[in-house]
Amino acid sequence: MRPLKQLIEAKRSTVSVGPDDTVLTALTLLAQFDIGALLVLERGRLVGIFSERDYARKIVLKGKASKDTPIREIMSEKVSCVTLDQTVEECMALMTDKHVRHLPVLGANQEVIGVLSIGDLVKETISEQKFTIEQLVSYIQN
Repeated sequence: MRPLKQLIEAKRSTVSVGPDDTVLTALTLLAQFDIGALLVLERGRLVGIFSERDYARKIVLKGKASKDTPIREIMSEKVSCVTLDQTVEECMALMTDKHVRHLPVLGANQEVIGVLSIGDLVKETISEQKFTIEQLVSYIQN
């Protein structure tokens, strides 16, 4: 499998919001970039994550207004993160264990390098399995 660094480099830049931005601003960014979560950064430091799940459970079901609610009020503050040293398999295991769909990737100084989605990891796993199958078929046929 490719290292996490290559997966991150293949993606576009990370989209984020600040904790005082409104939920409506965050929803607009989710739609604009066709993504399921945004990192919440304050002065460049990761302070939370906002996902479609947060919106559904903490705004819609509670009858709050998206245009009046700051991200700070509904973001998930306990964020599971990974580093470039971890493997795709470790990331998938962490996502399964923590029931999350997005993992921020942090550098040596705890700076945000990017974010991986479950889709990114599944796509990489399928690609690796497809390559292995092709190699085995080629070996058997020759």
